[in-house]
Amino acid sequence: MVASPRMDPLRVLLICPDPGIPLHGPSGASVHLRGIAQALVRRGLKVRLAVPRDHDHRGRHDPDLQGVEVVLRPPRTWPRGVQTLGAWADTRALLEAALADGWRPDWIWERHTDRGAAGQRAAARLGVPRLIELNAPIARERAWLAARPPSRRIEARERRSLRAATRVIAVSAWLARWASTQMGCDPARVRWVPNGIAPGPAGDGQAVRRALGLSGRVVGFLGSVKPWHGLDRLPAILDRLGTGWTALILGTGPAPIPVHPRIQPLGRLDDAAVADHVAALDVGLVPSSINAPPWFCPLKILQYRAQGVPVVASDTESHRQLIGDGGEVLASDDPDAWAQAIVRQGRRRPPPKIRTWDQVLDEALKDLC
Repeated sequence: MVASPRMDPLRVLLICPDPGIPLHGPSGASVHLRGIAQALVRRGLKVRLAVPRDHDHRGRHDPDLQGVEVVLRPPRTWPRGVQTLGAWADTRALLEAALADGWRPDWIWERHTDRGAAGQRAAARLGVPRLIELNAPIARERAWLAARPPSRRIEARERRSLRAATRVIAVSAWLARWASTQMGCDPARVRWVPNGIAPGPAGDGQAVRRALGLSGRVVGFLGSVKPWHGLDRLPAILDRLGTGWTALILGTGPAPIPVHPRIQPLGRLDDAAVADHVAALDVGLVPSSINAPPWFCPLKILQYRAQGVPVVASDTESHRQLIGDGGEVLASDDPDAWAQAIVRQGRRRPPPKIRTWDQVLDEALKDLC
């Protein structure tokens, strides 16, 4: 991907056709989208970002993206029976809007969905490289959520889209292996690039502790509460820890937050407040259940590590890789084992380790531009 001798910056089309990932949504997927867009701008590229929605019922989060040209094309409401065809039509309309006025990207960065055929055709028509950001195996993830076998049709669409990509950027090592061994991608075109976070100052944890009246030890969980996050075990863990420990939940549903006298649910925090509240923790938790999918790359671990908070997590490959020497992983769901690990990790404060979206972009684009 070599720049031409022209004077204007290279143009990038960043596209996320999934209407469930609004640009200014609160989820990790939306945070990822904004982080990559901002890193591209900081690299000196001209970015046009195409998404179906700006925000949804969860509210609008994060400020406007400086230097990013945003193209919105809300999805239509399609009758039952033609919703799959309608989704493809929506994606084609989004691409057409992004490429209006003769705007031509030098390359395309696309989030992996089952609608990749549209991006694949656009890249072929324009003769430009297409990078696929792989965050989950779509057919397998939907089957897991619905407790049914994966759709062969969706798997076939995934396979065609991924194999046609110039590069597949997988957020976990599991996904990188899956793309190569099960989707048939050329391993030389697949790269494992873990997520990042926005850099920022050290959080003021003491101010949060004073505001919340916390005088003892604090364990916490950051993020949306999903059924597989394992927070149902937290009350039993707190009972083992004893009255000197309090738990903060820095996020909200869709799963119910467990009830316990020493659990304080603080709801969803804005970006400015996350660092302060994470810094108030003695230990950060990632207690995913043993049946949780293996392909996630949790941003919460990166947030904990950025504030020098030790992590105790369930034992998965991604957790081990992201935590490194900043905590420990447990293969057991036993509350006693978790309490003991929390006490061990609560005695230390590892040095902060920050992985930024700029590092993510550098690794993703290495040898391409």
